[in-house]
Amino acid sequence: MKWLRKIRGFRLVYTPLIAIVIFTAVMGIILGTLHLQEKNQQEAALFRELSFAKQRIQSRFASNLDALTTINREVSASEDQIKFKQIAREQADDLVVNNHEIVKIIWLNNQAQREWAAPNETGKSDWITKTQNDQPVNAGLATTIELSRVTGRAAYSPFISLNLPGDEPINAERKIVFWQVVPNIVSGEIVGYLAALYTTQGILDVIPGELKSYYRFTLITDNEKVLAISSDKGTPKRAFSNQTSLDIGVLSPNITLRIDTYPPPTNLTFRMLIGVVLGLSIFVIWSLWSVLKQMQVRQEAEASLRTETSFRNAMENSTPVGIRAHDMEKRITYVNRAFCEMTGWTSEELMGLTPPFPFWPDSRRDELVDKMNRALKSEISGSMKIGIEGAIMKRDGTLIQTRTFIAPLINEKGKQTGWVTSLIDISEPKKIREELAASQERFTTVLESLDAAVSVVSLETDELLFANRFYRENFGNDSKGHFQLAHQEKEIDTLHNIAQDLQDYIRDGIPTSFLYQESESEEVQLTDGSNKWFEVRRRFIPWVDGHLAQLLVATDITARKEADDLARQQQERMQFTSRLTTMGEMASSLAHELNQPLSAISNYCNGVAKRLEGNVDPAITKEILPALAKASEQAHRAGTIIQRIRGFVKRSEPQRKAANVSEIINDAVGLVEIEAHRHRLTITSEIADNLPVVNLDPVLILQVVVNLLKNALDSVREAYPLSSRWSAPPVRITADLDTSIFPAMLRIQVIDGGGGIPENVLEHMFEPFFSTKSDGMGMGLNICRSIIESHHGRLWATNVQDSEQTKLVGCTFTILLPLESPETKTNT
Repeated sequence: MKWLRKIRGFRLVYTPLIAIVIFTAVMGIILGTLHLQEKNQQEAALFRELSFAKQRIQSRFASNLDALTTINREVSASEDQIKFKQIAREQADDLVVNNHEIVKIIWLNNQAQREWAAPNETGKSDWITKTQNDQPVNAGLATTIELSRVTGRAAYSPFISLNLPGDEPINAERKIVFWQVVPNIVSGEIVGYLAALYTTQGILDVIPGELKSYYRFTLITDNEKVLAISSDKGTPKRAFSNQTSLDIGVLSPNITLRIDTYPPPTNLTFRMLIGVVLGLSIFVIWSLWSVLKQMQVRQEAEASLRTETSFRNAMENSTPVGIRAHDMEKRITYVNRAFCEMTGWTSEELMGLTPPFPFWPDSRRDELVDKMNRALKSEISGSMKIGIEGAIMKRDGTLIQTRTFIAPLINEKGKQTGWVTSLIDISEPKKIREELAASQERFTTVLESLDAAVSVVSLETDELLFANRFYRENFGNDSKGHFQLAHQEKEIDTLHNIAQDLQDYIRDGIPTSFLYQESESEEVQLTDGSNKWFEVRRRFIPWVDGHLAQLLVATDITARKEADDLARQQQERMQFTSRLTTMGEMASSLAHELNQPLSAISNYCNGVAKRLEGNVDPAITKEILPALAKASEQAHRAGTIIQRIRGFVKRSEPQRKAANVSEIINDAVGLVEIEAHRHRLTITSEIADNLPVVNLDPVLILQVVVNLLKNALDSVREAYPLSSRWSAPPVRITADLDTSIFPAMLRIQVIDGGGGIPENVLEHMFEPFFSTKSDGMGMGLNICRSIIESHHGRLWATNVQDSEQTKLVGCTFTILLPLESPETKTNT
């Protein structure tokens, strides 16, 4: 036994110590893993931000190349050279203003002679001509022009380091520059060059400022020469870095983009956590060692006392009954531990006390004194034992119901020396009865407060055995609602048969547990006009009288069903939005891909026309040359439309210019007439004379008019079958000035003779994703209204009724556009 106690002591002391050591090791592993994971996450985030910055810079160079190509096309336009060159210069000015990395754009003829520059030589670019940097800048430009001439494509110059005074902040951004030259090729010949001067520091401005606040970006060459840097703040030795090549063009110099992060030099939180863990571990180990020493002394003392007290403790602790002894003067001479626990008083405090005792309730002390006196007298007269029902007040105020038994204490000489009383706690049975009553009340309260219908119906008498408040308020006090929720209104006879079979099974000794399994929940919609939804669960249960009953729990899920419907509608709208986004991306991609071949078609047509101009054949002059001119014009127009579509996908503001509304309407009618004739319908236009020239985006307005004309044709086509379309009224489009409002506005109306638009459709027809067509996306009219509102105008629809105001005979779409744009008013 001694060695068992040593093993027990060893486990008691060293088990916590081993646990602390294991805990410290695990914490070290976890902290190291977290540190490594944090490092990997930072490196992944660094690579992701570097890729994003690279994509932004490459996208900006591709966009600039497209813009320079467009300016070249404007410069080389065949008609009205002065006008197109002015447009090209304006576009170049806008490109320099809107792109911080471009500081100068120069147009040179095929002899590399400068014709104009953007901005003007006396403006933003004087910082070059006023310094000694003019020679290296011009030398770099000449080299790049020669490279572009040889290759026939856009080329970049080497980096040029400028010597600029440092007293102006703007000079610090232009220390290193390089040229980009884009040749203007017409009919296979270079007619000029468009040169853009880039600053390396300006390239870093393409990167969002919030990224540059967290990371330092640096442009370097192959030989690690720094071209530009986003911040002069240094990075610590533990900073993370990554770099990638930009590849901004085919003939471009090699530029590497490097990214550096700014992590804290030390992870104070991590080190403090390690220190706390190590400190706590050392403190616990020291505490355990001290406890070990103290326990050794205590174990020796306990060993000597254990033998002496084991027998007495076994006697006292063998019964839960409280025992006390009295002498002949009724003083307490002994109490066991159960009695002390029962009263809350210690044995030292109880020894020597006489009635009335402090553990008797104050309100019943006289009663209990009288009962004790009569019990002791009856014992003296020879009775064996008397049980007295009483009460004990614990020291904390708790009242215990007891039953006391008294017996005389006889010594070895047969003389009575006192009494022994035993107390049994009878408060537990009373408490159980009270708790059962309280439990029944709580159970009823819970069922009554549920927001679900709970009902029990007898399957023999169809009587409602139990129903909570929710059921009674919604379905009354009968079983009709129960069977309605269970969808068993027509199965009552079947339920009666099940109840009868249950009684037969019980009589024959057949197991019936399979009947009491809970059925799966089902969703039920009431047909009483409320259209409420309930989730219903039901099962058979044996009732208290032994007969079969059915329990039903129905939860109101109307709000959840409505939420599900709303979520489904939202999901459908998200799908439409995804399709629309994909459509926009495809439109932008097609615009980019078709722009180059259309430019080539226009150039080829112009070249063929120039070669045929000297031919004396009248047929060529009369037929072929006009056809080539029209083909070139249509290719140029298609390129313009594609550019506008691409611009519409990227921007929300229209590209305004002075336009004739009658030309837009005639173009729209010409585009839609083919489809109208195919369906045996006609279109008539009524344009007022002397309409003013309006500043608007002709491509977008043309798109709106074409869309409205197509909708009008569809309305007439649905109202008139193919056999009777000879009598269908033509679709009318009118243009005039609405002088009933001030200031006067340009009014365009599209009038059809179809079946009109229902009122419920008229309220929602301009909303996104709303369509009455099976193959429609519901975005046409919404886009039309957006275009008109971007021109600060209005678009609405009204039905046309017959003379008796009883039937819809068509619909009118009205467009109001201001004669002067807000930009024109501001400039004025």
